[in-house]
Order: sequence, then C-alpha cells, then structure tokens
Amino acid sequence: MATPAPTGARRGAQVLARLRERPPELWHRGERIVDPTTAPGLNGVRTLARLYDLQWSDPAVTLFDSPAIGAKVGRSFQLPRTGEELRALSRSMAHWAGTTFGMMGRLPDYINRSLSGYAAGAAYLGEADARFGDNARAYHAYIRDHDLCLTHTLSSPQANRSVHAALQADPFLAAKVKDETDAGIVIRGCRMLATLPVSDEIMVFPSTFLKNTEEDQRYAYAVCIPSDTPGLKFLCRESVDHQRSHFDHPLGSRFEEMDAVVVFDDVFVPWERVFLYRDVPRCNAAYHRTGALANMAHQVLVKNIAKTEYLLGLASLLIDAIAIEPFQHVQEKLAEIWVNLETMRSFLVAAEAEAAVDEYGVMRPAWAPLDAARNLYPRLYPRMIEIIQQLGAGGLVAMPTEADLAGPMTEEIKRYFQAARLEAVDRIPLFRLAWDTAISAFGTRQVLYERYFFGDPVRMAGALVTSHDRTRYMDRVRAFLHRAATDGEVE
Repeated sequence: MATPAPTGARRGAQVLARLRERPPELWHRGERIVDPTTAPGLNGVRTLARLYDLQWSDPAVTLFDSPAIGAKVGRSFQLPRTGEELRALSRSMAHWAGTTFGMMGRLPDYINRSLSGYAAGAAYLGEADARFGDNARAYHAYIRDHDLCLTHTLSSPQANRSVHAALQADPFLAAKVKDETDAGIVIRGCRMLATLPVSDEIMVFPSTFLKNTEEDQRYAYAVCIPSDTPGLKFLCRESVDHQRSHFDHPLGSRFEEMDAVVVFDDVFVPWERVFLYRDVPRCNAAYHRTGALANMAHQVLVKNIAKTEYLLGLASLLIDAIAIEPFQHVQEKLAEIWVNLETMRSFLVAAEAEAAVDEYGVMRPAWAPLDAARNLYPRLYPRMIEIIQQLGAGGLVAMPTEADLAGPMTEEIKRYFQAARLEAVDRIPLFRLAWDTAISAFGTRQVLYERYFFGDPVRMAGALVTSHDRTRYMDRVRAFLHRAATDGEVE
C-alpha cells in the first residue's frame, strides 16, 4: 500500500478512517474484529479519536512546527534543546493525561517520547550498523509527520520464568528471528503485552529490565512495523467495557484501552524498519543510553500526577457528600493522597530543574527523580484505591443503575439513596464513579496495571540499587566514624 503524503497532526476522523482502511488482525472472545472503530468492547478507539481532536484545541501547547514539512505536529515528537522546551513537553502531555484522568496508560505520547529518544540517540544505534541509526532518524520523522499512533510489546510469554527465552522448551515460544535475508528478517513466536492494540504501528523492542544473555541473540532485536503487517495477530483479553452507559460505568465506558498478546506468524520486517539486531549488550543498554527510558518515565510521571489529582478530587467529593470530614482517620486518609500528589509533583519539578543536555544535544530530564517516582508509584496507587474503598465502604456496593432510576422504584431510590449534602440523583453517579475506580473490573485492572507498569517491582528495585552510586553517602558516614574514633571525646 502506498504511503500517503505527510499532513502533520491528525484529527480524530483521520485516525478512525485509517483504522477502518488498515485494521490490525484483532481477535476478541473467539472472533476476529472486522472494524475496530465500531466493535463492541473497544470504546477506547473513540476516546483516542477525541484526543487527536483535542490536540487542536490548544495548538500552542500541544503542537509545534515540523522541521521537515513545516506543518504542525504533535509536541510529544519534539527533541527538546532547552529547559523551557522540556517543560513545554510536560504541559502538552498533561493536556491528554488530565482529560483521561490518567486512566489510559498507553496514550500515543508515551511511545512518541520513547521513539524520540531513539531518534536523538541514533548515533548509539549506528555504532553497530550505520543503517540502524539512519533508520531511527527516518522512522521518527515518518511517524511524527504522519502523526501515527504506536503500541509496543516487550516481554516474552510466562512459561518457564526461571530461564531465558533461548532455554524455553519451545524455541519459538518467545518471538525469535527465524530467518534473515538480504531484504530483512522473519519473526516467529509471541510477545506480551501490547496495550492499545488499535494503533497504527507496533514497536517491538527489548525489555527495559529483562536483560538478554548471549544465548538470546536471535531474541535480541528492535523493530517497528505496521500493525496490519501480514502474519501479525493480536489476541485481546476480555474487555472491561461492558457496553453500558456512561452513567453506569463512567470510566469503563470511556477509557478501555485494551491489552493483547501479540503473535508473530512468520512476520517479515524489512531492514529499514530494524534498529537493533543480535547485539545483546547494545540491546540491554539501549533504553538508558539513548534517553528513551527517561523520556518514557517523564511521560508516565505526568500521567501519574493527573491520576493522583483525580483521586484526590474523588476522595474529597465522597467525604463531602456523606459529611465524614470531622473524623480524624478520614482526614489522615485524605492527607495521604495529598502528600502523594505533592510528592509526584516534586519529582517532576526536580527532574526538569536538574535536566541537562546529553551527549546528543538533547535536554534530558534528570534520571534519579524519575527512577524514584517510577519505583514509588506502584506502591502508592493500590493504597490510594484502598482509601477510596474505605471512604465509600458499603455505599459502593449497592448503587442503583441508570435503569433503576428510570424504573418503578424511582421515588424509593430518591429517598433512600440521598446523602447528607447530595440528593440521590447526584450521589448515585458520584458513588458509581468511585465504584468504577476502585471495585469494578476496570478499576481492578488499573491496580494491576500500575503495580507492574514498568515491570516487576522487585526487579525494578534491584535495578535501582545497582544503577545508582551511593559512594558519596557512604564516604560521609565513614568520615564521621573516623572523626569519632580519632577525636577521643564527645563533641
């Protein structure tokens, strides 16, 4: 299929039109999805389209001029050269994150930031093969100027987790390079987990924390390909969008982004779409060296701030509705969420204030506060959801539906579901929102998602300890001990 000419930042109708014209091979509940834009259970597609429209509502914040075609393009593709450009990126990313309450963790700007890192660090990719660096720059310009949406997949299936991909009983369980030709490579096997599989393209890169060994050379590669590439299949989990109204499922009916296992059935990848290949050390270090991981963590921190702002607002409304603010344990719980919010905001300020121009001339946010934030939030989010459950308590369990309110028991519902400061018609939507946040299938998926956003928290903690130098802190304690031993007296 011929590539259309680049037009810059898209609008929602263009996003939907491309999905209809070039749908990925999506499977859901045993059936292939013919049209992702109308399929039951994929309401996230419509929200995605609205977000692309939204970027045009404040173009000074969300867009910038493409250096190649002159048209406006998404700011999340920008390679910032100054501190102000880096902060402008935050403001742009907050535009989408705030609109979705942070409930869509794989918005397009997440992968846009990753690929912008790889384009900036293309020289690192090109050290092994000059083609790979050129490919990264060309691909970044391509998706920027066509405003394409990407998903990604990192990890291998959970079969035998005690050994690496090369030592699995089935050598093609994990997605592996089966063949190599003058034209490209052929991949067979499986990867998990692609969130937002209704994307235009997919980024298939090494994991950020599951390091390859030398035995894993045929599993060590980085490619980006169209989601409708022949042989590429997406097996979707059961949707948490139950086709209910916004009243009954206020979050699930809007923000179901879907997750899928990706099957590569002899998928051909041309060399111009390859960025790393059979170079285990370079694959293991690529995210850090290029700045891609810092860029991704920057976007996630902005998303987490929006999510925590939402939880603080929701908790405050629950407390006000049923007049429980005098209780000290309630104040303590609300304070906990507020402290979490200010902690995340402080991490963002630090990451941007301590940003520095990297070896590629790009202003990179400081890694230490970003790393701290991404290790802390998986512990904070489940606790904040627990607080919503505790504040709502039994009131979250038996909220009437929209149909109940319109049914024969309307008057009884209005009487028995009133709150101290809200009529029933206002209390019920609020408590259904809290239910969809903290109890429903949508809400519990969010908890699991945040627990493992960047991977296994234990492995992440181990990586944090080994990658951050603590020598200066140890030296200060050693110096104190030395003084105490030589002074001979208590000061």
